[in-house]
Amino acid sequence: MFYKKPRRKKEETKAVRLHTVDYNGTDYWSSVILNHPATLETMAMDSEAKRELIEDLDMFINSKDYYRRVGRAWKRGYLFYGPPGTGKSSLVAAMANYLKFDAYDLDLRENREFESEARTAEEDKITLSGLLNFIDGLWSSCGDERIIVFTSNHKDPLLLRPGRTDVHLEMSYCSFSGFRTLASNYLKIEDHKLYGVIEELLGNVQATPADVAGELVKSDNADIALQSLIRHLQSKETELDQSQTECSRDN
Repeated sequence: MFYKKPRRKKEETKAVRLHTVDYNGTDYWSSVILNHPATLETMAMDSEAKRELIEDLDMFINSKDYYRRVGRAWKRGYLFYGPPGTGKSSLVAAMANYLKFDAYDLDLRENREFESEARTAEEDKITLSGLLNFIDGLWSSCGDERIIVFTSNHKDPLLLRPGRTDVHLEMSYCSFSGFRTLASNYLKIEDHKLYGVIEELLGNVQATPADVAGELVKSDNADIALQSLIRHLQSKETELDQSQTECSRDN
């Protein structure tokens, strides 16, 4: 995912737009207003990682003179990696909302082909290698500041080359800290008598923030929602115990 900043961050009233490639239209890029509600404050992620990310974004935005002085293109690369449901795409939207950057979304699946009347399938193919060549080349230095964000289910070695991604952030399973953020967002509570049980369960099983949010959204009554989450986590714990027992028998 690309970000390009056509305006100053202080213009808080400006609408953020999401641009996607339109292979069937007259214009190559089409856009809509990005109404994603995610903010950095509401992201269910490690609090220290969140603080470091915000500091890094602020540092980059205020470093135009530094990049010019050292002879580097004014761009910053991020890699968010982790299993599905851990909030990678939501974090991208939260960054766009925080910085008031327009977002340019590209699908980098290596073998995807598109057909249109105006272009051949070969011309329309978007590949990871082609994008990386663009990032590494002279075109990357054109225009104003850019933030380039890659989201992946794993830490792709192709993206680790210096100059491509400067920050590598693992988006992992829901921690107790992340759960507290979700509980505050969904239930408007900061503490509850069931928190101790949930903290222990989250330490034993792997549940994504999407898993946890899916249970909390079932009721605006804190007792009901948290009990539903506990049952869900206990079910995961039972499945894990059964799987480990079967593995022990096989060995």
